[in-house]
Amino acid sequence: MSGACEIDPAVRLVLRAALALLFIWAATHKLRGVTAFRAALADYALLPRRWLAPAAALLIAAELSVAAGLWLRGAGIAAAAAAAGLLTIYTGAIAVNLRRGRRDIDCGCAGVAGQQPLSAALVVRNLVLAVVALLCMLPTAPRDLTWVDGLTIGAGVGTLALLYAAVDGLLAQAPQLARLARRLPGAAGAAARGR
Repeated sequence: MSGACEIDPAVRLVLRAALALLFIWAATHKLRGVTAFRAALADYALLPRRWLAPAAALLIAAELSVAAGLWLRGAGIAAAAAAAGLLTIYTGAIAVNLRRGRRDIDCGCAGVAGQQPLSAALVVRNLVLAVVALLCMLPTAPRDLTWVDGLTIGAGVGTLALLYAAVDGLLAQAPQLARLARRLPGAAGAAARGR
């Protein structure tokens, strides 16, 4: 019986592969800057100082485990549930600090290349990713994959990776863009008056 709660196997592979790449990327940027990641955890002010190092190690290990599990046939559903759980924890930590009015701290998700302040957009992004992880838990529709599905899966993963990078870049640059936008109307007005 084909149900409404089934997902096409190619779509599920695209989503799992994209999530796995995301968690690999997240873990590797944390590994490249463990000290910066611990500092970001400390800034959230949710854990006692003595728990920061073990929590950082646990989160990195969890992200790597999720990434590996999403590729394994028998572990895919558990890994997808763990991905949704991690994303929900991250979302909760961001939401708590936004509620405290602490928008100026680094989310710890932009890597060593830059900082990304907390925002409601990060909450939405993480919730969307958690829903994607939950979709990966759905059973697949019974059909065989073909060579065309291989092309679709490759193109789909590439497209999602580029989309995520674009959105993440916009979120990281949002504070600078907002400052620039606030300055532009005044600059444009001054230029017009000078003519």
